[in-house]
Amino acid sequence: MRDHNKAFCQIAAETLDCPGPVFEFGSFQVEGQEGYANLREMFPGRKYVGCDMRPGLGVDRVLDVTKIHLADRSAGTVLCIETFEHVFEVWRAFDEVYRILEPGGVFLITSPFNFRIHGYPDDYWRMTPSCLRRMMGRYGARACGWQGYHAFPHTVMAVGIKNPVPNDGVARLERFVAQYQAWLAGQDRGGLLGERIRRGVSLLHRSKGERRQLAAYHHAEFQIEADSRAVPSGIELAAAS
Repeated sequence: MRDHNKAFCQIAAETLDCPGPVFEFGSFQVEGQEGYANLREMFPGRKYVGCDMRPGLGVDRVLDVTKIHLADRSAGTVLCIETFEHVFEVWRAFDEVYRILEPGGVFLITSPFNFRIHGYPDDYWRMTPSCLRRMMGRYGARACGWQGYHAFPHTVMAVGIKNPVPNDGVARLERFVAQYQAWLAGQDRGGLLGERIRRGVSLLHRSKGERRQLAAYHHAEFQIEADSRAVPSGIELAAAS
């Protein structure tokens, strides 16, 4: 898990009024991420169930996300953060998450695109932004996007709200995207002057492709849609770089 994934979840928890119970699939905290990858404290006052295909730190229930042994409409919020690249039957996972979500439930997903192969225990997929947008198309309202260099983003991400969408559902998505964009802009401007100078100097020794990737790391774009129609929200603007 990377910093922007945690921020994505934190801001969603603060702006989307994510209902409980919250189920996280891929909750196993791998070596080196103990504590850092713990998301449950972001959802105080809600039942939180960490799920993974194997037992371990952060796992409350061993469940296969492609065959979830939960009743229909039994989850308020589902998190799949940096998880679906490790799921071979990924289309079944999308179906199962949708099935267990209650009406008005929230689905948060991030997945790497331009990222090294990493086996936990294996690594199968990279979804393009168009692929993720199609996968999220059944949700009554959704914000789908990507982060990084536009031709080769490092991450794809989305939030979906299952029908019937609350009256303020689109407004919630707009607030979420605006706050996440603001966080990204802050990260891009952040750091001590010396660190920013060193970062700038290091770009001189990189290839053209590497410079593009690094310069656009905190650039992200989202499209908010509802009922299969794009919502004119003015949120498609990229974060400042």
